[in-house]
Amino acid sequence: MKKELNERLTQVGPGTPMGELFRRFWLPALLASELNGPDEEPVPLRILGEDLVAFRDTDGRLGVLDAHCPHRLASLSYGRNEECGLRCIYHGWKFDVDGNCVDIPSEPAASQKIRDKIKITSYPALERGGAVWIYMGPSENIPPFPEFEWARFPSDQSAAIKRFQPCNYAQALEGGIDSAHISFLHRDFPAADQSNTGPNNVHGKFASGCRNPEFSVNETDYGLQIIAKRALEDIDDVYYRVTQFMVPCFQMIPPILVEGRLKTNPTTGNVWVPIDDYNTWNWGFTSDAEALTEQQKKLLGPEGIWGDLDENYHALQNDTNRYRFDLERQRKTNFSGIQGVRNQDAAVVESMGPIVDRTKEHLGHSDSGIAMFRRLMLRLADDLAAGKEPATARNAEAFNIRSVSIILDKKEDLQDVLPKTAAGEPIAAKAAE
Repeated sequence: MKKELNERLTQVGPGTPMGELFRRFWLPALLASELNGPDEEPVPLRILGEDLVAFRDTDGRLGVLDAHCPHRLASLSYGRNEECGLRCIYHGWKFDVDGNCVDIPSEPAASQKIRDKIKITSYPALERGGAVWIYMGPSENIPPFPEFEWARFPSDQSAAIKRFQPCNYAQALEGGIDSAHISFLHRDFPAADQSNTGPNNVHGKFASGCRNPEFSVNETDYGLQIIAKRALEDIDDVYYRVTQFMVPCFQMIPPILVEGRLKTNPTTGNVWVPIDDYNTWNWGFTSDAEALTEQQKKLLGPEGIWGDLDENYHALQNDTNRYRFDLERQRKTNFSGIQGVRNQDAAVVESMGPIVDRTKEHLGHSDSGIAMFRRLMLRLADDLAAGKEPATARNAEAFNIRSVSIILDKKEDLQDVLPKTAAGEPIAAKAAE
């Protein structure tokens, strides 16, 4: 990839082509549990290179404002949240959830008329799936909230988690849509040995036995459908894993098929939200048809697959301690020598540096989904710069999809045998209602 294209892909600040594309979509900004109650302490946050502050006003309404008071630019994160507004502690200027200046007590009566001319940047916000979401684009183009299946479940049937990553969003996201690495990075030696002899451990058998899957990538109305096909010489079955990428930063994860021939994943998704060009929030969302058990909550929490996190959602396994790499573990237990899937993912994408230099890459067939992702994102950013709004942003139903893992006979066609929704579309492309 040329240097200028890499910069175009990775730069997300205000006014950049990719930054403007991201601003056409609803993005998770913080966990609902992070945001305090009415008139409680405001919460600072940073998204797409902008410093913001979030709060609930006296009436419980969500407010997301520019973090700096427009008077002398003191931080509103220290503001007094009171009487339906956020008041700067420097000179008492006060702003409501819509960014209107409602009080300038430090000014004499003759200067009060300037109040109506002052407005701070504010962004629409709402709660879905355990997170507070914001829209940062033009107010005249606010899209409907995307119809993620996991965002429609009640709170006792859903969970959200996030993890800080010190790298650009694109390389972190590319790790999520790369299905080839599961045969290496996430390979556990005992599990692989058992899968080769155990009749029901489908995923392990194919992931360990076929390390060079055949890829096909389809562009869709939501983004990309990335299909990894694994076959073994001694059997007639084929293992397909379908990863779904939704513009600009959403992914549905294919489930691990242990028993049976088919498993859909209506509930598990990842989101990579750029903090700025050099840092990213990796979000995970999960839901279930029934209330989550305590075991499920633990697995999905910081002490589960997401690894140990501190109070700021920073991983305790990180570059400073080499992700707790252990040579004996690498020799005897797993391929990477690093414990935990999320830590393994983090180690490889974060080791590339804050922004990977893609001019030095050498891509192959296994990178088909990666190459298509880059082309798609760059094209959409270029289209927007030319005045063409992304149609996906306004197509809420396009986000109502699932990922899938399935075993087929070599003679069967994937699209023909996938279960269909009521609309007659393959379940890999659309989620059932």
